[in-house]
Amino acid sequence: MRVILREDVQGLGKQGDIVTVADGFARNHLVPKGLAFRSTPGAEKQAERTRETRRLQDVRDMEIAQEMADRLSSATLAISARAGDEGKLFGSVTAADVARALSEQLNIDLDRKVIYLEHPIREVGEHKVPLGLHEEVQSEVSVEVIAAVD
Repeated sequence: MRVILREDVQGLGKQGDIVTVADGFARNHLVPKGLAFRSTPGAEKQAERTRETRRLQDVRDMEIAQEMADRLSSATLAISARAGDEGKLFGSVTAADVARALSEQLNIDLDRKVIYLEHPIREVGEHKVPLGLHEEVQSEVSVEVIAAVD
């Protein structure tokens, strides 16, 4: 059965895509949950317009992400944290701390989930933190962890 997806379905397609699935899967899962509807010639034309709108939005989002990546690649964030004499932090600097610093210092609001820290930062110094701004745009920001003065 040919159906048009109303929203993104992992492993199947994105909103507006026309896909062929088993009749039972369409009748028992996709249609009752509102994830898809049966394809007709008129609906296919509308789905084509939806895909074109999505493509234009993706291009716009990628351009914005690229501009942000260019801005972040030359930026250095300063985060202060309590540290011992050898430069080891008493706690750690996490993705949430980096997101907060981006918001406060550069007025850039990013979800902490796009900040890819393999491990929390646990020592004073400069660290490169990778960012996933878009599916096709990756960047890094420099984070300078400074020992806090009590």
